[in-house]
Amino acid sequence: MSMLLHGYWRSGTSYRTRIALNLKGLTYEQAGVDLRAGEQRSDAFRALNPQGLVPAIEFDGQVLTQSPAILEWLDERWPEPPLLPRDIGERAVVRAMAAVIGCDIHPLNNLRVLKAVRDLGADEAGTNAWAGRWIGAGFEALETLIGRHGGGWSYGDAPGLVDCYLIPQVYSARRFAVDLSPWPQIGAIEARAAEHPAFLAAHPDRQPDAD
Repeated sequence: MSMLLHGYWRSGTSYRTRIALNLKGLTYEQAGVDLRAGEQRSDAFRALNPQGLVPAIEFDGQVLTQSPAILEWLDERWPEPPLLPRDIGERAVVRAMAAVIGCDIHPLNNLRVLKAVRDLGADEAGTNAWAGRWIGAGFEALETLIGRHGGGWSYGDAPGLVDCYLIPQVYSARRFAVDLSPWPQIGAIEARAAEHPAFLAAHPDRQPDAD
């Protein structure tokens, strides 16, 4: 059965989904959805995802949306290698770390929110300051949590769910000119991911719709 990922090359949620797919060693095709051109609002795409957001995955007659649900589905459908620990308490910790990004950082610097900030009159410096404020607050907490639970990666000694969220957010942080030096453990994970095939293949610049 073929899997089709509808996404946008620079979308953080699409990026994290690609990383997870690659970590699982799964084969998938991609269909680019140009967010800047408004393709996510087309009738054709809204038939797949009424919310008009990426990513969306078509597989085995189903359409799956919302990257947190997709990543959990991947881990249940293809358990090896795991994205989440086996222990129920550890799984809760990992989900909470991922949610620091998925709930408290990323939503405040995605395309539609930044457009609203610009519409309110913010220039590039103001937009970067807005994004950097929330990235900094979240990364400060994550640096502490990685210090408690990391072992080379965000949680333990193998890449997992938190890293799927973290690396795209680091990519966005650099786009918004955020100084990452206060968080050396996050920087070390970024460097490790830069040498890992699953993360390399998922990088925005390597996607078929990148420009």
